[in-house]
Amino acid sequence: MLFQVGGQGARPTFFEMSAAQQLPASLRAALSYSLGVFALRRPLLHKVLDYEDEFFALLMAVLESHSLRTTDGSFSESLYGLRRRPVKVSVKRSSSGAESNDKAYDSVLRKRQKVLSVVFLVVLPYFKSKLQSIYNKEREARLQASLWGQGDVDVRFDEADLVSDQGETSQAQVEATTGEVSNVARIKKNFAALIGVCYPWIHATNEGLSFAYQLLYLLDGTAFYSPALHALGLHVCRATGQELMESSSRVSRIRNRELERLRGPPWLKTMQRVLLNCMYTSLDYAQTGLIAAVFFFKMMEWWYQSAEERMSAPTVYPPPPPPPLPKVAKDGLPLPPDRTLCPLCCQKRNNPSVLSVSGFVFCYSCIFKSVSQHKRCPITLMPATVEQIRRLFHDL
Repeated sequence: MLFQVGGQGARPTFFEMSAAQQLPASLRAALSYSLGVFALRRPLLHKVLDYEDEFFALLMAVLESHSLRTTDGSFSESLYGLRRRPVKVSVKRSSSGAESNDKAYDSVLRKRQKVLSVVFLVVLPYFKSKLQSIYNKEREARLQASLWGQGDVDVRFDEADLVSDQGETSQAQVEATTGEVSNVARIKKNFAALIGVCYPWIHATNEGLSFAYQLLYLLDGTAFYSPALHALGLHVCRATGQELMESSSRVSRIRNRELERLRGPPWLKTMQRVLLNCMYTSLDYAQTGLIAAVFFFKMMEWWYQSAEERMSAPTVYPPPPPPPLPKVAKDGLPLPPDRTLCPLCCQKRNNPSVLSVSGFVFCYSCIFKSVSQHKRCPITLMPATVEQIRRLFHDL
């Protein structure tokens, strides 16, 4: 699955780099949602959700290591047909002769660069996620302390529980254990307070540098999309067809060498070969499988959400029929044959107004005088007041 999102030459567009950078976060959100859905039926998966950061970091470490080893690109970059290349390309002499002009340029990533790439792609985001979690807890604790004045409640409760559980031990052991717990709790509290003070500045600096690099990359001011790539001395470029063929052949050679190194009895070598082939197949189709799983679960989310909305939507009933027309009272005024005439003055209505209790239309001056004197509708004899007279701006 290779996506070429516009652009010409080897330099990727800004949108390609942005999409490749945002893919791991989208993948994590989709996996978390999927595990949450499965955990509703399999409570054992809640343990995986409790260690979500560690689980996702381990998964991405495996995927990033395999992708850098086989394609010289990260997991998301290889999905978009991108490769990482060192800025300073090493030059190696050809083995056929000693001529100085016979040189071959080696643009393959070195082992050190691959390891550091995994560190920047997996390890640093993991620590950032943990620091974000600690900062959120510290901020909630500060808010609670400012509202309720209970900054040391948790520490006091822990100490009280520990003392109550060891009621049969000696007083010296209780004091020693309580002191150790107090020291550990104090260290944790000081560390959390330090994170609460420093993390906003670290986060703001990181986001500011990332924004500056992305803006410069968009304006062709730099060849590096992020500070991490600049620190590693790597730039991202599009992979050509020849590079794709060379990477496939290189992967095949590496795997053949690994299969040839197997030692032991024939049955053990066969078992190891089967396990390695299964691992290779799983890693080769990990990209396609994960992306397909993301789309599948997002589609299922949309499907079930639409069904729940339809089930929870209120029932729409048809509007009630209009009330019957008021009847003319025996002692009331008769209606004129022409609907445009006022029943009171039998002239064409001037400044038409309706009496809301009956719905009949009169001249404003006529109906105002009649209702003021008789306190009722002159046609239906229903009780009415002058407040129930409404002006009509379109005479029917």
